[in-house]
Amino acid sequence: MSELTFPDEPVFVEQTLTLEYTYGAGKEAAHYMAGLREGRIEGTHCPRCDRVYLPPRPVCGICWVECDGWRPVGPDGTITGVTVVEVPFVDPITGKKRPVPYGFAFIRLDGASTNIFHFMSETDRTKLGVGMRVRPIWAAERTGALSDIEGFELIPEGE
Repeated sequence: MSELTFPDEPVFVEQTLTLEYTYGAGKEAAHYMAGLREGRIEGTHCPRCDRVYLPPRPVCGICWVECDGWRPVGPDGTITGVTVVEVPFVDPITGKKRPVPYGFAFIRLDGASTNIFHFMSETDRTKLGVGMRVRPIWAAERTGALSDIEGFELIPEGE
């Protein structure tokens, strides 16, 4: 019987893998994304402190009490922090390279107690600021995904 021998150097095999998977987002995220498909935005409500969470969550992060239901928020909101990004990257939601520059903001939708972050249509940093009012830009075809809101645009003063 012969003995097995192994090469001294590792053997490399080049291979490209494609992984497709599906995962359960949970009942709060599923409800939230179904609402996006229908053009509505809702957050979860804490019965103790009256906060409305967006993104939705099952338990209040302050009171540790189970949220008791849904409350409509927005669709308009206020910028609470904003920047213009000039470094390109691949958007994890779309898988496409994001053109630069692009605006990116923390937004508190009307009726929500927390912020979401999203893209802004405005790319001139001198035209963006905290306290400015915004509204969502809805995708032409909505599928129940985070990308159903393509970004936010400024609401002109006085409108």
